[in-house]
Formats: sequence, structure tokens, C-alpha cells
Amino acid sequence: MSVPALMSRTSFVELNARERARALLDDGSFRELLGPFDRIESPWLARQNLVPQADDGVVVARGTIGGVAAVVIAIEGAFQGGSTGEVSGAKIAGALELAAKDAAAGKPIRPVLVFETGGVRLQEANLGLAAMADVHAAVVALRAHVPVVGVIAGMIGCFGGMGITAGLVSRLIVTKQARLGLNGPEVIEQNAGVEELDSRDRPLIWSLTGGEQRHAVGLADDLVADDAEALADAVRSAFERGRPAEHQSERITFWRKRLERLPAAPEGPALRKLWMGDQA
Repeated sequence: MSVPALMSRTSFVELNARERARALLDDGSFRELLGPFDRIESPWLARQNLVPQADDGVVVARGTIGGVAAVVIAIEGAFQGGSTGEVSGAKIAGALELAAKDAAAGKPIRPVLVFETGGVRLQEANLGLAAMADVHAAVVALRAHVPVVGVIAGMIGCFGGMGITAGLVSRLIVTKQARLGLNGPEVIEQNAGVEELDSRDRPLIWSLTGGEQRHAVGLADDLVADDAEALADAVRSAFERGRPAEHQSERITFWRKRLERLPAAPEGPALRKLWMGDQA
């Protein structure tokens, strides 16, 4: 990106969840459901001396994308690391289920998930896990009718159960600043030791889980610059391409063959060399 372009762009990464949803929807169409004034917050955090948030860290917005009815579900990374609890998970699953009803009834709908999350909220344990299962089921049901588009921008990235959700969407868009994985680097280091993975080694972490790497090996569909307008264009383009003939999560044989070729000491550059070009 040139210096003038860099200076004139709006960084999507630096936007909060509400601003991200607004940036992806057509101008003037943003309408929030279950917003902060509805005070749909977690009943569990205050009991653990944690301050809840009135939207529980999830923004659900209706509007239009490219003139077509849309719902954007954006996770707020600044609240509890974007973690998913009982309420936030129910908001995500409920919005997806309503979109599936519209789609099944023949009503056009463009659903977008904007990830910024470390996964399940540990303070809500099994309730968060149960909500995650509802989210996964809702994505699979919805993508049978219309494409479900995911966006991972940064800085937290997308890990844990939401990493699985990202693997279920029809089209996944990432920025170079994004990260995608199942277990986050800190979790791996805590459980397996620094010898296994040094979470402070940023070049290593991005060479394994960064957006550029995930796109290069076919785990993300589009790599887009950190520019709100460019990301909105990419989302519109993803919907215009329609549903893929086969979702990534349905390509069982393909992924098994990849795993069979996994080297003993897999590293980012080696995986990119091994797997690039075999996405077809």
C-alpha cells in the first residue's frame, strides 16, 4: 500500500465492533438489534466480581450489503477478549437462526460474522461451550441456503471454538494482521512449555497462524489490506460469487491427504511450500 493510500484509508483493525458492522453495511442502513440500551448482559460475570457489558461483547446489526438485506454479527475484542459466553453466544446463534429462517422462506439475506475472539469465555465454562455448539449448528444450517461470510481482521484474531466457526463459513476474508487457529500461542505455551512454542516470538507466531500464511495455504479465501473500504468491497464480492460448490469443512479427503504429508517438524515456510498450489 502506497503512503498516500495508507494515510487516507480507514483502518478496519482499529475500529470497534459497532464501527466494523457499520463499515460493512451500506451507508445509512445500519440498525442494531439487542443494543446496549436493551441491557442484555451476562448474569454470571458480576458474581465473579467482573463488570458485565450491556451488549455482552456482541453487536448484531441489520441493514443492507450491495442493496440486499444483511445481518452483520461483530464480536468486540475489547470486552473479555471477545470471549463467547451464554448471552453473547445466544445472540450470535439467534441472529444466524433468524437469517436461516429468512433464507429458507426465500428472502434474500447476506450474513457476515466478524471475528475478534479468543473463543469460549472461561468464566462461563460449559454455558459458553453449549452456546458455541449452537453457533456451529446455525452456521451449517444457514450456509445450506446462502453464503456465510467471515472476516478476521486483528488484533486478537480468532481462536478456540470460534476458530472452528471460521472453518465452517462459506468464504473467509483475512487481513495480514489477522491470526487464526484452534489454540492460541499463549495457551500452547502454558500447556506444552516454551520449548514447544514461544508466544513472544511474533515472527514465528505470524508465520504459523497469521492471515497471510492462512491465505497462502488455502485456509482463507481472500487476503485484503487493512482498509475498511477494501474489506467492505471484499465482502460484497464474496456474496456475488455465491455459495461454493463444496465448503472447506466438507472436503474431508482433501484435508486427510494434507495431514498425511505433514512433516515431523512443521513450520510456517515449510507448510507454505508443501501446501501451496494444492487447493484445487
